[in-house]
Amino acid sequence: MPESTLGQISLVLIYGAMAAYLVSFIAFATDLSGLRDRGTGDRRRRAAGIAMSTTWLGFAMHLLGVITRAIAAARVPWANMYEFSILFTLVAMVIFLALQRGRDMRFLGAFVLGPVLLMLGIAVSVLYVRADGVQPALQTYWLVIHVSIATLAVGVFSISATLSALQLLQERAELRRARTTATAPSPTSPAPEPDGATATATLTRNERTHGLWGRLLEVVPSSLELERLAFRLNAVGFMMWTFTLIAGAIWAEHAWGRPWGWDAKEVWSFVIWVIYAAYLHARATRGWEGRRAAYLSIAGFVAILANYFLVNLVFNSLHSYSGIG
Repeated sequence: MPESTLGQISLVLIYGAMAAYLVSFIAFATDLSGLRDRGTGDRRRRAAGIAMSTTWLGFAMHLLGVITRAIAAARVPWANMYEFSILFTLVAMVIFLALQRGRDMRFLGAFVLGPVLLMLGIAVSVLYVRADGVQPALQTYWLVIHVSIATLAVGVFSISATLSALQLLQERAELRRARTTATAPSPTSPAPEPDGATATATLTRNERTHGLWGRLLEVVPSSLELERLAFRLNAVGFMMWTFTLIAGAIWAEHAWGRPWGWDAKEVWSFVIWVIYAAYLHARATRGWEGRRAAYLSIAGFVAILANYFLVNLVFNSLHSYSGIG
């Protein structure tokens, strides 16, 4: 049976969103290159303005693509991996755009749009299935409750992992700047004339400090601020994931007569919960701020990706209906 016209329109809109996001990604990368070369002096940042405009255009097409998919399928648009992919990337874009309201977070653009483009590319080329009905096991209101919250949680976790990765880069840059400041000669004492080896070493150190990431990271918030923002997002995502586990257990009781059966999907979902619970507990009670907290945050999202791709596509699971085909 050929796909409906609305289903085809939805796919075209997703491709259009990808094209706009690609332009935005290039413009954001150009903006980052300019910040690296010129530092923070140039406030116009035309490339960043173009990037934000095309991001909004891509987001509008992305949103319409999800809506038309739902209308074409006559159900909620998160019943398979393709739909989950286009929806959680939409959530990530919502968070990225919402962050712009309180502060200038345009530096995140390239780091957010890169993974979003990659995920959408995998969705349309590997995970795509035509808009259609669902299996009887999914024809329940629990599909609306359970999967929608899981989708929101994954979108939140994706942004927090991006912030944690940037935090690690910023922390390295801050330590490097501190070492450079500590070894700099006092302005009140005359600096000795450097010999060739000393001058070369000084130049090399400055190149490392102000090279690819040096000036660029000057426009990024401090590692402490990035870590605090990632913590807030992870706390919200953890509450959503906790609800996802509870709702999944209730749904499993209704569908299979037991709330927990050590299915591969259930086990990995619980592993993800444990990682983020350990992250929040360690940060709140043992002072695990900074680098160790960032590593746990990133590890949690890596577990989410393993759960999404390996469990859905490789393992034999009762949740295999969420895969492609």
